[in-house]
Amino acid sequence: MDRTAPSDPGTPPIRYVESLDSIEPAHLHGFFAGWRHPFAPDEHLRMLEGSDRVVLAIDTETARVVGFVAALTDGVQGAFITLLEVLPAFQGQGVGQALMTRMLERLSDIQTIELMCDAGLVPFYARFGMTPASGMVLRRREP
Repeated sequence: MDRTAPSDPGTPPIRYVESLDSIEPAHLHGFFAGWRHPFAPDEHLRMLEGSDRVVLAIDTETARVVGFVAALTDGVQGAFITLLEVLPAFQGQGVGQALMTRMLERLSDIQTIELMCDAGLVPFYARFGMTPASGMVLRRREP
């Protein structure tokens, strides 16, 4: 599905897509800001290709991906949202909220949706009806 959403005045319109058609590493620069070992654009694309569901936010003026959310799922009981990220220049404009809303729509037939996040992001995810739960993680590539 391909939808364009209005954005704030002075910012380019954002198109939301659920496919990686025509996405190349060149469209994926600037993500993983602040990570000790950020993914290179080609690794980022491989990660998205390996995901069961993706939603991308694309700047319609530059065709650049400015945000994405990815999930893994068994298609029935569970789904795990692996990453949600918006480029710093596009944060605070509703892109993350639009991505999360679209992903939850794509996962509406799944019983349990999980993700891991830092404590500072709990209020963001709570807006979608998510509640804190304990979990475990082994990060071999620390963000």
